[in-house]
Amino acid sequence: MATVRKSRKSLSPSYAANMAGVAAVDRALAIAEALVNAGAPLTLSQIADASGLYKSTVLRLMVSLERSTLAIRRQDQRYVPGPLAFRLGRAYEASNHLEEFLLPLMKQLVERGMESPSFHVRQSDETRLCLLRVDSHHSTLDRVRAGDLLPLKRGAPGKVLRRWAPGSPGADDAPAVETSFGERDPMCAAVAAPVFGPGGPLLGALSLSGPLDRFSDNAVRRMTRPLLQAAAAATAALGGVWPSPRSRQVTAARTASGRNARATLTRP
Repeated sequence: MATVRKSRKSLSPSYAANMAGVAAVDRALAIAEALVNAGAPLTLSQIADASGLYKSTVLRLMVSLERSTLAIRRQDQRYVPGPLAFRLGRAYEASNHLEEFLLPLMKQLVERGMESPSFHVRQSDETRLCLLRVDSHHSTLDRVRAGDLLPLKRGAPGKVLRRWAPGSPGADDAPAVETSFGERDPMCAAVAAPVFGPGGPLLGALSLSGPLDRFSDNAVRRMTRPLLQAAAAATAALGGVWPSPRSRQVTAARTASGRNARATLTRP
């Protein structure tokens, strides 16, 4: 039997009210996402531009967002994410046991002399969020901290998050390890691997990053196996399934002083 879609005029008042409620939630979440993605305090006009909403709509919804502490208004009348946003982030970590299982593995990488490990998750179509970070024992470090919003389309962790995302074309043939050389920061490099959760979906990207001059071909090869072992161990601890072992040749294009270098990497 064919389904007949009701016209807007024929909707009952209660049904129409429910649909309006859903629309209001969508708009409020669009505002919250705009605040999170900005990484800086925003005015009402800036929130309206970022969310695509009318300024009057933003002003009305901000009352509810402030009441819930999902957003707060500063004395300069600019808005930032509030305490609830932080609590939601901590709840996400707790519910997925990320910190419990990942931090020991990340600290082990540091003790083995690796570069600084970080764990990144996809924040939006344009950004990724660094959830966890442990500094290496090296005297010089790259500038990445837990809570930083970074570009999704630049850097080794971003490549992992995009290529292994559910439904991404070619995910089945994605390399086990991704590398980047001076993409996000011209003085930094990184190598990253995927971490999977229950049922197989990608949870995030575990990376090792540091100054570019410490990422020679030999250094990348030396870091690859410990990184993959840690990513596989994290996947197992979080109830995920690591992809079937098979060797793959990964070509890492390195852009530094106009030179290209290639590194052959394999799964553990």
